Amino acid sequence: MASTNQSPFYKQAEIRFMKAQNDDERIEALEEMIKECPKHKSSEKMLANLKTRLIKLKASVEKKQKTAKGGRKEGIKKEDMQVLIIGKTKSGKSSLMQILTNSKPEIADYRFTTKSPALGTMFYATTKIQVIENPAIESEYYDRGLVNGTDTLIILITALEEIPQILEKMPFAKAKKIIVFNKIDLLSETEKRRINAQLSSKKYNFIMISTKTRDGIPELKEKIFQSFDKIRVYTKKPEKTNHEPNPVIMSPGSTVEQIAEKILHGFSKNIRETRIWGPSSKFSGQKVGLNHKLKDKDIVEFKTR
Repeated sequence: MASTNQSPFYKQAEIRFMKAQNDDERIEALEEMIKECPKHKSSEKMLANLKTRLIKLKASVEKKQKTAKGGRKEGIKKEDMQVLIIGKTKSGKSSLMQILTNSKPEIADYRFTTKSPALGTMFYATTKIQVIENPAIESEYYDRGLVNGTDTLIILITALEEIPQILEKMPFAKAKKIIVFNKIDLLSETEKRRINAQLSSKKYNFIMISTKTRDGIPELKEKIFQSFDKIRVYTKKPEKTNHEPNPVIMSPGSTVEQIAEKILHGFSKNIRETRIWGPSSKFSGQKVGLNHKLKDKDIVEFKTR
């Protein structure tokens, strides 16, 4: 796929397309390539070819989905920020998943409705957070590997005695844990105060919610976002006034060189000038070097050789 005179963002998407492991990744990369492809006469043919390829790929995926009758479970590619919902059956995991991500997991009155990890995306504070619902811990479908590899765990409970029962099922989990007590719409004010006091006495990071009335959901979203030790860095093209809407997620203390390499491997060698706006700058549009350390909500503009 030719990429003459294309921007670094197009080249990054093209590399992602070439390295894609599945159709979803290919579609995402193609959509980004179409977005970044110049919209002038000399690139009309290239743009048309990209759009045709995307249409054919989406049609192929839809056909596979219609004809598929099972098969092995595909691995889940971990994103920069990932949260996993775990809990016992009928604790409200699927309802919470639907509220956080607007996905459509199966919700039913019978036990063990979820038979494979459900995947969704929560959009919050201009970031995309990957949310996964794990099958119930009592279920044969419970995925221990996801528990051990995720960043943040939402431990969804409806009774205090469930906490030790769930914790003993995840001895190797290193993720940050949020205890989420669900179904508070069924409790009296006295019961809610008692449960709050007991959770506080144990020094748990917790919140009390209702997936039915949605009480506590905005606070839960904020708590999830704050659980990640990450910073948001926005990129801006030299000819543009506004920065890109989606940030690059980095670790605190990351440098200009590190974000350049995350955007595109080898990109930092082609940078001739970097300007920044935001918390780490002394003034708007400050010129900085590759070793400059970035802060949350910085905006970075690269000019290449």
